Amino acid sequence: MKTENRSIRSIALDIQSEWPKVNYAARPYLDAMLELNSINDKYYEDSAKSVVLYFLSNASSFRGERAKVLKSELKALGA
Repeated sequence: MKTENRSIRSIALDIQSEWPKVNYAARPYLDAMLELNSINDKYYEDSAKSVVLYFLSNASSFRGERAKVLKSELKALGA
């Protein structure tokens, strides 16, 4: 059973609420993700895919079960 993917913005809002002290290196990418809907969007000159990948590479301190679920959700978008 395939479920509809949520928007990047929706996932980013959940991350923001679950991770109150966002790592300084991940913050600009999380902020950018709040402006994106799909993995095919652009954030200025950057692709949504690169924004998500950079977020994931800088979010290693975002841990726990909920963090795993949200990161997996981002990866499933095609990043």
